[in-house]
Amino acid sequence: MTQTNPINFHQEAQAISPLLISIEEELAKSENRNLFHLVALRASQINQCAFCVKMHIREALEDGETQERIDRLIVWRHVSDFTEKEKVAFTWVEALTSLKNDGDNASLRSDLRQFFSEKELALLTAKVAMINLWNRIQVANH
Repeated sequence: MTQTNPINFHQEAQAISPLLISIEEELAKSENRNLFHLVALRASQINQCAFCVKMHIREALEDGETQERIDRLIVWRHVSDFTEKEKVAFTWVEALTSLKNDGDNASLRSDLRQFFSEKELALLTAKVAMINLWNRIQVANH
């Protein structure tokens, strides 16, 4: 092994990896499962995680998402393919992923609460946090 070899996260973090996977399994039970595919894909696009983008496209297609909507997710603000609920979720993804906003998410939380219950909002936030964690694990090996 050289100093520049990729990190084998699943082998070297054997106690942590199954815990993260169990969180993902719990999130997969959400009634917003199809939206969560798009949320994971959007965060992975922002984080430039090619492995994750490919995986989330495959998973979304397997669960019935259309190729057309997947193709236009990158420009979601400029197309009519997505519902208002999805658009506010994508805004949340971008706010929590890029962290380039002013840090005041009060109005965004208000917008989210028009479409999501408190539990759904908590699960959506957890999904965004988890995909960002996975993206960073993968990107560490680029």
